Amino acid sequence: MKLLWIDLNCSYAHSSLALPALHAQVMHRADVEWEVVRTTNNESVGTTVDAIYAHRPDVIASTAWLFTHEQLLHIIGRAKALMPRVKVVLGGPEFLGDNEAYLRRHPEVDAVFRGEGEESFARWLDVWDEPEKWAEIEGVCYIRELKGGVQELQEFRSSDNTPACMDTEHLSATPVLLNSCTPHKTYHDGGFARVISFDQLLPPEESPLFTWDKPFVQVETTRGCFNTCAFCVSGVGDPIRVLPIGEIRRRLVRIRERGIRDVRVLDRTFNFHPRQAIGLMHLFAEFHPHLRFHLEIHPALLPQSVRDVLATLPDGLLHLEAGIQSLRQEVLDMSRRKGTLEQALDGLRFLCSLPNLVTHADLIAGLPLYTLAQIYEDVRTLAGYQAGEIQLESLKILPGTLMRRDAEKLGIRYSPLPPYEVLETASITSAQLQEARRLSRLLDAYYNTTAWQALTRRLIIHEEDFMHRFLDYLTTHNYIDQPLSLERRGELLYLFCRDHYPAYITEATVAWIETGMSLRKAPAEHVVRGRLQPPAGWQVLYGVYDESLRLCHLPTGPDGQGYWFGYDSTSQRPAPIFKAVAG
Repeated sequence: MKLLWIDLNCSYAHSSLALPALHAQVMHRADVEWEVVRTTNNESVGTTVDAIYAHRPDVIASTAWLFTHEQLLHIIGRAKALMPRVKVVLGGPEFLGDNEAYLRRHPEVDAVFRGEGEESFARWLDVWDEPEKWAEIEGVCYIRELKGGVQELQEFRSSDNTPACMDTEHLSATPVLLNSCTPHKTYHDGGFARVISFDQLLPPEESPLFTWDKPFVQVETTRGCFNTCAFCVSGVGDPIRVLPIGEIRRRLVRIRERGIRDVRVLDRTFNFHPRQAIGLMHLFAEFHPHLRFHLEIHPALLPQSVRDVLATLPDGLLHLEAGIQSLRQEVLDMSRRKGTLEQALDGLRFLCSLPNLVTHADLIAGLPLYTLAQIYEDVRTLAGYQAGEIQLESLKILPGTLMRRDAEKLGIRYSPLPPYEVLETASITSAQLQEARRLSRLLDAYYNTTAWQALTRRLIIHEEDFMHRFLDYLTTHNYIDQPLSLERRGELLYLFCRDHYPAYITEATVAWIETGMSLRKAPAEHVVRGRLQPPAGWQVLYGVYDESLRLCHLPTGPDGQGYWFGYDSTSQRPAPIFKAVAG
């Protein structure tokens, strides 16, 4: 049998762990020939389908993700039209809910897998061309053909799928009537597949289909989640299964040998258990400075033992994503998130205070009871904590989550199509959610960009109306949804400060200069250049002064007062290597 995997991602920087994770369990099998077509959302559908068709596979398999699902359906629909006999099977978080409507709406998809697929997919490969046996496999959902015989109709009548017009008492006497009201296909739900012996699986890196040419790799050290967040696909309280530290070390050694620098730890809550978290942090420190780790951490679950280790880790080893979601207790309670707000804020303050870590804080617009005014206030609070990044996302009502089940009761309206974003709630209007989306873009362009972060943070903290006014400015002039260069973003921020917050223009110019931007543009309009002599005295902030340096001066007063910058005359480096202040 020839199986073709569609490896569809948002960009070539990303890769799905599903392909090598599944393949590693069956790569010893000689009866299955694997082919892979790798593509992105930006690639031509026609080109991708042509590559698939050239292989003439028996089975097409793929993972459906929020932001690739629509493109995947376009690809699969065309491939199935060209190859009607090919079996199409999908998996992924999109199928954690009720899959019947999906399968009836997309007949080009033969089956979907719900849950963890490493074991169930291996079993399915044994019977891929015998659909009558698929019902024996946990997690497989599909539409089963009814052949119309009396015995099968009786079995169907005894199931929950029986239409009201069917009456088994007259099955043999009225076959014509039965044919007129009996559905020809019925839905089979295979439940939820779960891998209990997680530590016995072959790791994805063992598969020759694992991609080593990406900027980062993904690693699971645990599977499952203790949390019960109503908006999360892991909110069903999956049992937590843990890999031994020795096994994780072996895998990290291999990753380091491959020259990879960045590792994204896929654990839903890295610090669910203090002893496990401490063991992993000590392990990660063994790989400094060769590896850096990005992981999710719950700020409410930071006992002193974990804090002590975090404070002693090498600089740059960890990039932490602190799931805070909202700074409102009633919102967290409605979302069924464990831990109190007081604990979470205390933990977040601690994490943001550590100079050796970068802490990224998340807020989610569209959560029940969460208003736009509260979102603005929470952004200011996080900026005051010195959060390394502030991520403002829109809530997605994902299949299989409690929030999806209770959406109507909670007053949530959401898109029926991926990525299932919230459109309106009882607490935030459609227009306000769009404003929150634009605010998210502002934060990404300015607060989450190193060059402009310090100035943006000061403006957010000290000028209560800054976010509203600057967002209105960027929106009115049609900048907010445009892809802007780093230079253009800095220029717009400077011009806005010059017109509305003149007390900050010196700081804006300093940020412009230190980022290495052109001294001929507006943010440097007050900079003095040419053959300059240093003042009688200055305080060196960084670098070493040498007479060979090209100097420029940003005056803040008479007689050489202000900032002095020195550039290396022997190199093309655009940023200064020396900075001093005089006066």
